[in-house]
Amino acid sequence: MKKTYWKFAPLGLIVLLALVLRLYRIHYPLLDWHSFRQADTASVTREYVEHGIDILRPTYQDHSNIASGSNNPEGYRMVEFPIINALTAALLQLFSFLPLVPTSRFISIVLSLGALVSIYFLAEKISGKRVAVVSALTFAVLPYSIYYSRTILPETGMLFFSTFALLGFYYWLENTTAKWYLLSVLSLAIGLLLKPFVLFLGPVFLALAWNQQGKKIIKNPFFYVYPIIAVLPLIGWREWITRFPEGIPVSDWLYNGNGIRFRPAWFRWLGYERLTKLLLGFVGLIFLPFSVLDRQKDVIIYISWWLGILAYFSVIATGNVQHDYYQVLIIPILSLSVGKGAVLLRKYIETFLNRYTKTSQFYTHWIGLVVVGALYLVMLLLSWQQVKGYFNVNHWEYVTAGEAVDRLTPPDAKVIAPAMGDTAFLFQTKRTGWPIGHSIDEKIEQGATHYVTTADDDEARELSEKYFIIEKTDLYLLIDLTREREEESS
Repeated sequence: MKKTYWKFAPLGLIVLLALVLRLYRIHYPLLDWHSFRQADTASVTREYVEHGIDILRPTYQDHSNIASGSNNPEGYRMVEFPIINALTAALLQLFSFLPLVPTSRFISIVLSLGALVSIYFLAEKISGKRVAVVSALTFAVLPYSIYYSRTILPETGMLFFSTFALLGFYYWLENTTAKWYLLSVLSLAIGLLLKPFVLFLGPVFLALAWNQQGKKIIKNPFFYVYPIIAVLPLIGWREWITRFPEGIPVSDWLYNGNGIRFRPAWFRWLGYERLTKLLLGFVGLIFLPFSVLDRQKDVIIYISWWLGILAYFSVIATGNVQHDYYQVLIIPILSLSVGKGAVLLRKYIETFLNRYTKTSQFYTHWIGLVVVGALYLVMLLLSWQQVKGYFNVNHWEYVTAGEAVDRLTPPDAKVIAPAMGDTAFLFQTKRTGWPIGHSIDEKIEQGATHYVTTADDDEARELSEKYFIIEKTDLYLLIDLTREREEESS
């Protein structure tokens, strides 16, 4: 029994390390990198907490027409299936003392730890124990992975359910047990509901099947039923949300909206700015080729996985270039490739020194370990230089202004919080409304009751001359749009 426990000691330590790293600034307000998208996700949870959980009709705080191009008076948010929002809201309703943002982040962290464990066992199955340890460690400490593992985005859940689906699929291929088949297909279905981009992992499932069973898999009817079961819930959800077009964000631009696909800028942004620089800190790129240089059976899995990612980059061209959180999908194969590449590079260095120098095997082992370890640490340090700013809050005044709105306006107030469409400011108010100004009279007709801004611009000055000022400081201006100054003076 003791030997069994010690077998999982490295994994346990890696999970603990990953947890500690992901707790960094967990208590900070939701105003860090890509806070607009996080705020949209978190506000669905907030609406569930305040108005009850209706999992088929998720709403959020933004009632503008920015996302869908149509007025959205009910605030529908029809994107990912809100299963994580609903579970988080249920937890917050049960334990009302828990804060929304840190709790939501912690749930993302737990899901990321589940993805880490799945990556470990999958790597152990296909490439061995050493690769599993380094792959899991890479997922745990890669700065990009750390940041996006504690964001309030559907990507974290997608990462867990998709990697667990792959692991369960492998176990089913290995043991042909109904339990793993059902767990895998259910996980894949949830992953697809969170992010349909999981479809691009199709080649990995095929490679796992071929690698494990060869031609025998062709005669297995459950192999063909598997994708049908997994995709049906996604089809049902996508058909359902068409009933709420005002809640569906415009998404055609994701594919190739700016015509960037396969142009030099596409290669530079995805190949250099993101993969080489942001994710791998320049140096980490060295490890990738080594992951496919050996003649082991697992090579087909690595190649198929990267081909799936290449297809993803090609189809969702503009989305991947415009938003770096779209690259979250590649973290598992990146971790596996760095893990295997690091293990093989150390082996090649040791073999080279043994063959062409008179250095003893003891020293060649440690030289290889030190060289690879140094490259690995430099990768992390240089990547951290790119990612560390992601954790910063650049608009603390939004927090102060939001607290004022929450303190000085009724819970049912509808607020205009201009931030050029950035919903992170509106999120701080804990009110529904609009994240952009202009056409104020039209917004008042639609129910706007208050206006808050941190900018001393023409619009703010004009409104302050016409409407009653509730509070004005050096940081913000809060106006009551239901009370004109003439009424107050009379």
